[in-house]
Parts: sequence; C-alpha cells; structure tokens
Amino acid sequence: MPALLPVPAITKPSGSLEVGTIIFELTDESRKEIYSGKDEARSFMVQVWYPANPLPKSKKAPWMSRSDVYAPAISSFLNMPNFFLDHLALAKTPAYIDAPISETSAAFPVILFSHGWNGFNAQNSEQMILLASRGYVVAAINHTYGAVATVFPDGRIAYNNPLALPDGAPDAEYEIAARKLVDQWSHDLGYTLDHLNRRNNETGDSFYSKLDFERIGVYGHSTGGGAAIQFCGTDSRCKALLGMDPFMRPVSAEVIENGVSQPSFFMFSQGWAELVDSKNNQLFDLFRPNVRDSKGAISINGTKHYDFSDLPLLSPIAPQLGLKGPLNGLRVTEIVNAYLIDFFEITLNRKPSELFKGDFLDFTEVQIR
Repeated sequence: MPALLPVPAITKPSGSLEVGTIIFELTDESRKEIYSGKDEARSFMVQVWYPANPLPKSKKAPWMSRSDVYAPAISSFLNMPNFFLDHLALAKTPAYIDAPISETSAAFPVILFSHGWNGFNAQNSEQMILLASRGYVVAAINHTYGAVATVFPDGRIAYNNPLALPDGAPDAEYEIAARKLVDQWSHDLGYTLDHLNRRNNETGDSFYSKLDFERIGVYGHSTGGGAAIQFCGTDSRCKALLGMDPFMRPVSAEVIENGVSQPSFFMFSQGWAELVDSKNNQLFDLFRPNVRDSKGAISINGTKHYDFSDLPLLSPIAPQLGLKGPLNGLRVTEIVNAYLIDFFEITLNRKPSELFKGDFLDFTEVQIR
C-alpha cells in the first residue's frame, strides 16, 4: 500500500551534540504484572536518548521501531484504516542506534518521560532528541498494557488493556482503576531510575559515571503527566517536574493535598484549559496551591491534546482529522520546546531564562493559566 502522507523527518539543531539511542527491556521481580492475567513479574520497555560520539558505521534510528505493530495499533486507536500510518515506517531520526556515549568527564542530568494512555515511549522523540542534543540523558518508559502496544525483544506483543482505565465506568470505580494504573506507572519510573543508577555505578558499563543523580527531571503527557506528579510527590529523587495536559484524576488524594516540593511547571492545550469545569481542571486547581515551588502554568491557544507529542510534525492533515489544534505544527513545536528546554535549564542546570521571568509574553499564543 503506498504511503498516504509525506514521509516526516525529525531533526536536531545544527551545531548541537550528536545523539545516540538504545532500547531495552526491564523486569521488576518485586512487582506482579496486574494487567496480563498471568502470574508474572512486571516488564516494560525503555528507550534512552543521550549525547553520543557515533562511529562511522553507526546507523540512524527509525522514528518508530517495529512499525509493523505500532502503526496499525495507533491507526486503530485513531479510528483510521490499518494502513493509515504505514508511511511512518520510512521516518528516520538523527539519533544513532547504540552509538557510544559522549566522552566527557562531566555527568549528564537525567530526565524521565511518561507517555499518555494509549501512547508509547517514542511519541515525543523530537523532544527527546532535542534534550539529548543539549546534554541530557532522557529515558522514556513504554508502560505495558497502558501503551498502545509494547513489543519485547523475544517477540511478545502486549497491546493496550482497556480494562486498566475503563471508559464509561462510574466515577468511583474509574478513579480507583486510574490510581491503580498510575501507581504502577510511577513505580515504572522509579525502577527505571534504579536500573540507571546501577549502571552508573558499574565499572565498564557504557553509562558508568555518566549520570548525575542529583539532577533528575521528570515530565509526562496526559496520564503520564499524572504519573509524573505522583512520582515526584512520593520520590525525593525527582528534582524538577513538568506536566503537559496532566491527567489529574489518577493522582492520589495525598499528593493532591500535600502537593510537591520540587520546582514545577505545567503546560495546557487550549482544548483542555477551556474545559474549566471538568473534573480534571477542578483537581488541578486543588493541587496547584500546594505546589511549593511553582514556576507557573500556561495554556497555548490554537492547540489540542496531542499537540504536545510529535503529531504536529508527523501528520500534515492532523488538524483536518481533529487530532490537533489549528496552530501551525512548527509553531506549536517552537513554543513547547522553548518552555521545555528553559524549564529544565533553570531547574537542573541553574541557567537563567527570559521565558521564566514571570510574564510569559514571549509568545502571543501563550496565556497564563
């Protein structure tokens, strides 16, 4: 079937650091998998992007690994024909597969990313590559049975389990399920840090002494934003928190009431921000006064929920399909990336930022929430 759309491209800024990427499976023997119906430990996939010194033989990574699984699964989630996203198999990124990490004596700050419900860990690859090209190590978790699909190295495929977040269930039942889900995701984030810490301390490992565990940022989109809030509200290793349209209903009552102590910043799409009386916004309004080091909250006019992912770059007809707002995709990306980079620069690298001086007037599309 010929591609319906032009082949997209993910780029990195000229003159920035080269980027490497690796993908691996983690199994947490201390936790049971609660969504497979099997007696097994929790397993999930992680993709890491990092500053690299690629070798002459290093190859560029595809945007979507195992596109034969992910493309039709995402198309089905979007209620599109299975072949709708076949063109994404041809998309390449500037990241090099398994390239050696950059040779430097300085340790890199670490950022964790949590995707949304029915998302996947590479959905924000453009942001990951940008961060890695600026000197961060970024680990994105594929939350098994919450992601649209998870493909393991041995060929096993775990698709999204709709019962994990039961659409249409009564509020009380739904929120119990949602909190159970986000607790699992929060532990995925913690276990990923545990793994990276072991590698950072293991002589001979490619990440040996390369990671700075005093500078750990966490961010997430949608349900992953809720997981990021839950994690930072319960794990002091988190030093900076950013949420993109954070889904608040799964966040525990304790975290909403106690807030978080880390520097925190929140970005909302216009589509979510204008639903002022939604349960999600009501919970965010309860939570926000308890954020003890708030760097602000904004909304971006002309955007919808998926504008925080790679979608604005990957599908030129996304606005016509109702998947993104009318704001031009390149402009969306410019705004989101500016706040993303500056937030982690001021919190993890202690660099000044004009964007975060308080008025948020640099972009006319931005409104203070």
